[in-house]
Amino acid sequence: MMEENSQKKEAIRPTKKQAETLEFIKSFISEHGYSPSYREIMNALNYNSLATVALHVNSLLKRGHLRKRDRSARSLEVVEGTDYQKISTNYVAPSEEKWLVEKIEHAFEQIESLGDEIRTTSLDHLYVLVGSLRVLGLEGAAQSFIPRLSDLKKKQT
Repeated sequence: MMEENSQKKEAIRPTKKQAETLEFIKSFISEHGYSPSYREIMNALNYNSLATVALHVNSLLKRGHLRKRDRSARSLEVVEGTDYQKISTNYVAPSEEKWLVEKIEHAFEQIESLGDEIRTTSLDHLYVLVGSLRVLGLEGAAQSFIPRLSDLKKKQT
């Protein structure tokens, strides 16, 4: 019982297909008074196999949107009032920023120590790292690596 409560508080937002499956299960239960079979879900949502249904249902169970009363058929219950975890896509805490910059600094040092043996894949790796700083909103940190990246590119050609 304790586990169900923690799942309810920590539910993760369902994917588009999972949300579609969950919505169908909710409407089916409200209309019929019992949960649909996997085959009914498959037919209603035009899935190709029961395995696809099982995948989505199991994900919804793990994410805290559904629960099973027991191991019998048609025992799915929708967990109401689920609060989704908020996922921030590009927030980096200051301590994480420092760690990330140090890791990129280390990657630069490794590649700079190669001297004339700089390979395209090494440079590509650095471009990706610097680009990731920009994506994360760390423009200042990204700009600080640009001169070194330019120097390495000149050495390569």
